Amino acid sequence: MASIWLGAFVGFLLTAVLGFLIPGLGTLIGAFVGGIIAGLVARGAGRGVIAGFLAGIFGGLIIGILSVFGLAFLGGLSSGLGGALFGGLAGLAVGLVAILLPIFAAIISAIGGLIGGALRPQHNRSRTYY
Repeated sequence: MASIWLGAFVGFLLTAVLGFLIPGLGTLIGAFVGGIIAGLVARGAGRGVIAGFLAGIFGGLIIGILSVFGLAFLGGLSSGLGGALFGGLAGLAVGLVAILLPIFAAIISAIGGLIGGALRPQHNRSRTYY
């Protein structure tokens, strides 16, 4: 079970970094690549799907939350209290789009997790040594 959470965490970090560096499309690209990495770490197709799905959901939600606070901070920094209000409203609009994005990111990341998990299957523990 720990490798699923480790894979989800590594995939989440990759999704968040690529989503931050390349706004918009970077979230989906990061979700796919993060899903593949999550599947490789989780070892196995079923575990890779779960790890990739979790990485996509968490990565998309964090990007959505950070966009709301980031735009409010930038608006307040540039124009004071009114700028913070309008920046927060703009961040809320971007955040709503970014909150819808985790649905697609989770699906894409789960597909990536399936591919990554199939590339590195789990260990066969049913061997008996005499």
